[in-house]
This record gives sequence, structure tokens and C-alpha cells, in this order.
Amino acid sequence: MSGVSWVFIALLAAAIIVLAGAEWPRLMERAGSRAREQRARARRKAQLRLLRTESDDFAASVQRDLERLPTIEEHDPSR
Repeated sequence: MSGVSWVFIALLAAAIIVLAGAEWPRLMERAGSRAREQRARARRKAQLRLLRTESDDFAASVQRDLERLPTIEEHDPSR
């Protein structure tokens, strides 16, 4: 009976080692230093705000002017 329990313990330990080896990249992705850097960067990005520049105002002005231009309807000559 003692031989069976050692085999069971050895197989259980081997299964745990295989599982840890297979999941290691995913665990490090969530808990590693890279993950901490990414979370810190995400926090910094969340605090950023968009500033309007003169070029943004110019682009909006051009867009408004284009929308106000008169248009002509082209007729199909085959009709």
C-alpha cells in the first residue's frame, strides 16, 4: 500500500509541475513586471486629456465651409 501512495504523490507532483509550466507565460503576463508597467501606463493614459489646437480649429472650419458649398445634380445623359 505504501508503494501506491508514493506513486500517487509522484504523479500528482508531476501533474502540478506540468500545469505550472504550461500556465507560466499567462501567469507572468498578469503578475510580472511588464504587467505592472502596462497598468501604470494605463493609469497615466487615463489622466490625459485632449487639447484642441489651431490646426483642429482650422480643420473644423474647412469642414464647415465644404458642407456649405452649393452642389449640382448631375443628370445621366443616357436617360
